[in-house]
Amino acid sequence: MRISFCQGLLTGAIILNLLILYYVSRAQQQMMEKRKEHGRSTRRAAHPASSLGGGLGGLVGPGGGLEHGVVGVEGHTRGPRVTVLLREFENFENYVGDVANSFLRHRPELPFLAVADTTPYPPLVLPEGARLLVLSPSPDQPPQAHRPEFHVQTEFVLLVPDGVELEQARAIERLIRELEGEGGGPVRLVAAPVLARSAVQCLHLRVNLREWTATYSPAASGSSGSVCTALQGDAVVLIRTEDLFNLSLPLVRPLFSSLFIQISLRGWKVKLLESPCFSANHRPLFSSAHNQWKADTRLKETTRKLMRSFGLKRLLLSDGKEQWYGCSKETPRCFGTVQDDTPDYLYLDRWTPPCCLRALRETTKYVINILESSGVRYWLEGGTLLGAARHQDIIPWDYDVDLGIYQEDIPNCDHLKNLDSGSLVDANGYVWERAVEGDFYRVQFSEANHLHVDLWPFYPHNGVMTKDTWTEHKQDVEFPEHFLQPLVPIPFAGITAYAPNNHRAFLELKFGEGVIENPQYPNPAKKKLDRSKL
Repeated sequence: MRISFCQGLLTGAIILNLLILYYVSRAQQQMMEKRKEHGRSTRRAAHPASSLGGGLGGLVGPGGGLEHGVVGVEGHTRGPRVTVLLREFENFENYVGDVANSFLRHRPELPFLAVADTTPYPPLVLPEGARLLVLSPSPDQPPQAHRPEFHVQTEFVLLVPDGVELEQARAIERLIRELEGEGGGPVRLVAAPVLARSAVQCLHLRVNLREWTATYSPAASGSSGSVCTALQGDAVVLIRTEDLFNLSLPLVRPLFSSLFIQISLRGWKVKLLESPCFSANHRPLFSSAHNQWKADTRLKETTRKLMRSFGLKRLLLSDGKEQWYGCSKETPRCFGTVQDDTPDYLYLDRWTPPCCLRALRETTKYVINILESSGVRYWLEGGTLLGAARHQDIIPWDYDVDLGIYQEDIPNCDHLKNLDSGSLVDANGYVWERAVEGDFYRVQFSEANHLHVDLWPFYPHNGVMTKDTWTEHKQDVEFPEHFLQPLVPIPFAGITAYAPNNHRAFLELKFGEGVIENPQYPNPAKKKLDRSKL
């Protein structure tokens, strides 16, 4: 059979393509083998044995332990069971080197790891056997170089504060025995006080993400130690490595605040022992008032960042004080424009942030005081009245306050009578304006923060209260004037306000029968309230 020129050319092209595919495949296999070998060498470089005293740098054996032979808790040969980790220290003044020397002098086989967000300056001076881990990624390093779980190859992690010293080598074994004695129960951490037991307080911590709040309260102490969910004061804490790195943010600062919030949400507990106590020759940590101020400022910054990350706006401390991390008069409110009567936080299974509720209460009290002093008759309207009837407060998921007013009384109030156009910022920073959405008034918390109270002018017509602007809300309807004759006092948001004289009938006229006893979100078609979680 004769082969034409075109057929020969086609056959040659096919053979050439097959050869190209073969060599490309071989080249890819060789590249993959080189990458694997590079990854293995990088992993070895990430754990250099010479610099870590057989801890982080030891090669991992088949059983997950290190291949170096040392004497363990039970007295037989095994790899080190604990990595000592120091996370909380300041670059401008610290004793990280002294802490490392103290632990390695008594327990030279233990890996010691100092962890920082960025490379410290001035550089840390660490003894042989200690190592620095920088968490900030670098574009020229593999990802595992900056991930702490790749640098801890032991069963436990001992979290130590700056300036602490190890005086008794077997103190660590005592902590391990205590933690192992708890088995698989809720106690997942064991702590020993620094300096004295009296310097550390055991606290109960309840975190309510729905209400953006963490509440600390004192815990009772027992003869063998206290079991709680948070500690206040310096302590050395032992935790299983697996538990530590199963947390969402295992080493974020402030370390112990972050740690205790996360374990509280998981139902874990910490056991604070009466002894042993770890010593600390460097107390106070900072040698000057200026450095102490810098440390305090840094703590406030990291705490604010942590609370924002965890979605916590309010801390109730064990001494009764409060700390706020949400909006204020100088900042915008915590949520944006509300769509479909459903604020964004409801989709996160959260309610109105407590800072926003606080601002609404303050604005409401302020507005009511001005209305009363001006002789303007008002009453709690709509969902605001529903909150008063159900909670004696704002509904926990509501985002504004509604008041009805008699239209004929508007000239009595200097803040309202001249608002035909524009707005008025009063001496206390509240913004009074005529709403652009219709014929009603709005009082905002501030120029920056638009949490507000709406004032709805009604007037009587043939015994029925009506108005000129209506919304699409089903509760926005006319009603008989007899509900306002007379107005009656009702507790609301810490004050006494005025309400319709038969608030149940008034609310059921607007919302339907049983509305007080059957709470629901404003737009159940978009987001429905799970009443089983109330």
